[in-house]
Amino acid sequence: MYVLNYLYFLIITIVGFKWLTSSGTMKNPLDKHRRMLLDGPERFWILTFSTGLLAFSAPGGLDLMAIRLMVLELFCLLGLLFFCKRKIHWSSVSVVYIIYLCWLVIGLTYSPAPGYGFRVILKYIYPLLIMLFASATVRDTEVFLKAGSGARTVALVSIIFAFIPFIGKLVPGVFWYGTARAINYISIMIFSLGLFYYTNEKRKNLIYTILFMLPCFIWVFRTSIMGSLVAIMAFYFIKYRVRSLPIIAGVLIAGVLAVFFIPSLHRKMFTDSSVGIEQFQRGQVDMTDVNTNARTAMWEHLEDKFYVGHELIGSGTGSVQNYMYSNFIFGGLRVPHSDFVQMRCDNGLIGLFLYGVIAILIFIDCFRTYHSSRNQGIKLCSLVAGASMIGVFVTLYSDNVVNYSMATLSMPFGFYGMMLGLKQNKKNDIRRNSSL
Repeated sequence: MYVLNYLYFLIITIVGFKWLTSSGTMKNPLDKHRRMLLDGPERFWILTFSTGLLAFSAPGGLDLMAIRLMVLELFCLLGLLFFCKRKIHWSSVSVVYIIYLCWLVIGLTYSPAPGYGFRVILKYIYPLLIMLFASATVRDTEVFLKAGSGARTVALVSIIFAFIPFIGKLVPGVFWYGTARAINYISIMIFSLGLFYYTNEKRKNLIYTILFMLPCFIWVFRTSIMGSLVAIMAFYFIKYRVRSLPIIAGVLIAGVLAVFFIPSLHRKMFTDSSVGIEQFQRGQVDMTDVNTNARTAMWEHLEDKFYVGHELIGSGTGSVQNYMYSNFIFGGLRVPHSDFVQMRCDNGLIGLFLYGVIAILIFIDCFRTYHSSRNQGIKLCSLVAGASMIGVFVTLYSDNVVNYSMATLSMPFGFYGMMLGLKQNKKNDIRRNSSL
């Protein structure tokens, strides 16, 4: 069945190129009875943003996931250079991101494995290209809503295939792994929550919000549970500022209660099943009681080897990946299950600091935009971008989010890029009106 993924990959690549280079029509998300005319880059953007969850993996053959990533990066570059009629909207985030990529390139000069380092850089390049492409392409709220709704539809299909018995076996490798999907659902959940407040379809979007939050609890993925809760807190902080503190406190309390009263989560969380909420209230629970599935030992091993003694600059881009692919360690694991650990080991505190600044700048820009704009589309997009960015960012603590960047990081960076594009369009309207 995996062989079909080659066909799927070929079809979506041909369609993507065709859409990038030609205009066409799509249903208007605000009025199902109307169609809207879109240029090539707009059509390609909707297709690309909507299908980030499609991996098309093919074990034992070509690395289709890596090839698909490179093809999409190439298409984004071609679109920006030759097909986009509008200019990229640059921000402080773009500048810092480019500085970060330059630091990764410098890391190649002292890396023991530049080849692996180049592969790491490719995964970091994709979110930047997605952001820049969206900022140059998206100028209308309808395009933003169409892209977000398309991504939600694909995510909904992935849930159906994941939870209906046997049906998932019909399309093996089409969707990303469960961990990648759960992190993708964080952004989709926030998009649905935003639509709950900004559209009249409140019941529908509330159901979607709950639906996309459930899988991480059912699968007991602690990282995405943490990311989902943080994203919700960030959502309400952007929306209500200081007035959100009671809501944030309620989300924190709900999270703690879930850890102690959901049996599957409680068993996975602690090394000793007898740990209870009474001990937590007395302050008798610490990190030694938490079951990290040997991750802490692995992180300490990697940091001793690549970070200690190289705290500022690390051991070079690709060091960790080269070591884990070349040696059988921790049962044959090939990824460290912490992008923060890999950042420190590969590129030191400088690399980790720069990447952290990117996330913080996005959140600040989204927060300011939400409270300074009167345009409902811009407000909704900034709310979704800022909250999903923080929610996904915290998952880098204990998962391989960068490895899944097509499905995970592309979402908040894509929403942020669309926000930049909508803002630029509003500025252009103001300039045109003032010149009349």
